[in-house]
Amino acid sequence: MNGTVTIQLKDFDELRKAQGKAEETQAGLTRAAKELEVFLSFLITRESIAEYIEEFNRQSQRSEIKLIDGRAKISFKDGTQNKD
Repeated sequence: MNGTVTIQLKDFDELRKAQGKAEETQAGLTRAAKELEVFLSFLITRESIAEYIEEFNRQSQRSEIKLIDGRAKISFKDGTQNKD
């Protein structure tokens, strides 16, 4: 689709700032997900939590925790997975 849109410069500047804030938020969420994976992997080596993970996966509507080679991985039910 091609076209043009006319907006005020003030609104355009706010839109550009919003993109940067959204990228910062996404980066922060990715870091948080990685830290949660590390924490869950740590717990797995200390205690059997498999039954709790199964229950979480049954109840969660948006994400799923998978145990792969002794490490926890968080995947989202929309098909995306937290990248290393």
